[in-house]
Amino acid sequence: MSINRRIKFMVLPLAFMFLQTNMQAQSIIQKQSAPESFGNTLNLGVGPGYFGYLGVPAPFFFANYEFDVLRNFTLAPFIGITSYRSDAYYYHNNDYYYRETVIPIGVKGTYYFDELLGANPNWDFYAAASLGFAIDNVRWDDSYTGDRGVAHTANPLYLDVHIGAEYHVSHKVGLFLDLSTGVSTFGVAFHHL
Repeated sequence: MSINRRIKFMVLPLAFMFLQTNMQAQSIIQKQSAPESFGNTLNLGVGPGYFGYLGVPAPFFFANYEFDVLRNFTLAPFIGITSYRSDAYYYHNNDYYYRETVIPIGVKGTYYFDELLGANPNWDFYAAASLGFAIDNVRWDDSYTGDRGVAHTANPLYLDVHIGAEYHVSHKVGLFLDLSTGVSTFGVAFHHL
């Protein structure tokens, strides 16, 4: 075999490998430079809710659905529910109880710091604020005839400030911890729905 022919057999595979590596590198760069999408995400969580007057945390369940609005910013309509039984209220030689149920409804705005922090793609870090209203229902024991106004009631304006992080278990599922001034939750996020 001539030297020119040997060179062609060596150069062609090397050129092919170079082109393939270059195409893969360009694909990775394009994926990294494209802004991450945080929207189209269903978040379901559970945790202690403290609405500033209960004295003890009450179990809280919530759901929201995030939509991309701006780069690194989402809005998410939400609904939650918490319910608890009061401590005994002594009235006319008897102990009485009431059950209070609070259902906050509103919108949560979230800003993601991943790009700013250069975070690993498996992690999301954010700050958020929730604004809405709280539906409050108080039910006393049927036999209670005293002043029903002694029960604490939730403020109808629902306002909460959050910080949080999410770890992506897979492309579609993540686990998050959301710490806030009123309701802190741990939950599951379902992405790209």
